[in-house]
Amino acid sequence: MSLIKIFDQYPDRRYIMFGGKGGLGKTTFSAATAYFLAKTGKKVLVFSVDPQASLSDIFQRDIFGKGPTEIMPNLFAQEIDADRRVREYQQEIRKKILDMYGMEKIPEEIESYIQAAAAEPAMEESAIFDEVVDIVVKGGYDYYIYDLVPLGHALYYLSMASVYDAWIDKITHLRQQMREYDQVAATIRRDKELDEDAILNELLYIKERINKSSSILTDKKRTAFFFVVTAEQMVITDTVKAAGLFAKFDVPLSGYIVNRVLPQELKGQNIPEYLKNRLTMQDHYLKVIDATFKNEILAEVPEMERDVTGLPMIEKVAVSMFGAL
Repeated sequence: MSLIKIFDQYPDRRYIMFGGKGGLGKTTFSAATAYFLAKTGKKVLVFSVDPQASLSDIFQRDIFGKGPTEIMPNLFAQEIDADRRVREYQQEIRKKILDMYGMEKIPEEIESYIQAAAAEPAMEESAIFDEVVDIVVKGGYDYYIYDLVPLGHALYYLSMASVYDAWIDKITHLRQQMREYDQVAATIRRDKELDEDAILNELLYIKERINKSSSILTDKKRTAFFFVVTAEQMVITDTVKAAGLFAKFDVPLSGYIVNRVLPQELKGQNIPEYLKNRLTMQDHYLKVIDATFKNEILAEVPEMERDVTGLPMIEKVAVSMFGAL
């Protein structure tokens, strides 16, 4: 099986994800896959869920926080501005408190809490997750390519859907139980009636959005997840562990792509000892990769002569992954 056959054989897999340790080439492969699909006439959005996103670097365009940006015909890229999303959260919370309790000004102690909550480490990931939900729910593209964070954070991202869902379930249940305390709630709010249904409906709306996004991550018909691996022992070991963990979340694993393969023709040339040793090591670990992942290796991408930035280099990687365009 090859990478292009996966796309030909499973045309309904419209949510494409590349996972792996940091620095292995996930962003490069995301951009190259988006380029390839756009060239075939598909409308594609590649977006980063990494706070330290580098799609701007690879496309040589400042796209951070600017929404879907057209890179070339059919190809759009997006980097999420988590800080702006958090500020929007804060403002939304302030407005709801003012509306709900009929206040003219947010009390100082509540404002302090709002500020402190925004500084929580998980808030950035939450903001990105919520933006991804927006992207997916909105629709409008044939393919969505997720430029995922490194493995550890990716697992956290994947687990967030179930965590959020459980939290919403709990809050919704409590909310329903509180209906009998209408009079107490009305007293707390003095002369303003508490709109129980509006709050409950909002919670159910959030739950529906989260379910729609999380269901994509585990949908074997619509989602393809590829691991990026290199010919190094630690990378192979970590990838095997990660594949097992991802399987626990029922993420549909479609195969592996080997990156940064040194060309075999170097062997017959007068090369430094360092390169000879690297080639020997690579030969060994390519055999380990072949034995470990067997027939799930879909492509081997060579080490490029320079950084992959700009469309000509992205095209070169796309050709290595999929064949002639």
